[in-house]
Amino acid sequence: MMLELATLGLLQGEPLHGYRLKQQLELFMSGCISVNYGAIYPLLKRLEERELIEVCLEEDGSSGNSRKIYSITEKGREQWKKRMLEQPQESWVHARSRFFIKFFFFSYLSPQERLKLLEHRLRVCQLRLENQDIEVFPPDPYQSAAWERCQEVIQDEIGWLERQIVAEKAMLLDAAEKKQYLLI
Repeated sequence: MMLELATLGLLQGEPLHGYRLKQQLELFMSGCISVNYGAIYPLLKRLEERELIEVCLEEDGSSGNSRKIYSITEKGREQWKKRMLEQPQESWVHARSRFFIKFFFFSYLSPQERLKLLEHRLRVCQLRLENQDIEVFPPDPYQSAAWERCQEVIQDEIGWLERQIVAEKAMLLDAAEKKQYLLI
């Protein structure tokens, strides 16, 4: 699901062939998802069968094989947007990876949609930190150090999310002021 979300997101920017798509996924999302050819090409085939992407061009590759260049369809854009805005119940690790994949594609969302996703992620992180606060640190020094590091990472993410929310609200306010100015 995360690979599909990322693939559809990248194809919104420009049409890509499978190899270039894999390169971009590795470059931008290797911290969130694992990417290999065994996953990319079957995914592209499934997305094409579901009419979420289409082959917009076939060209000769350097090895003599033809390369398919894929683009996202309108149905694919709708599916991508639906997936971007959903908040599935999933593990902490998957939720964190999914959020950062979504954040990478925030420019394709409205400010209100971005703000909603940021505020949801902030609540999730705050709840996670509150739940960890009730836990007792393990007596082992390495386990305790790992536990502390996890809390620091969540606190850091909370601070970052709060800054992003302030920035989004400022953009919304600027847009509202500009709109108001144009109405005067």
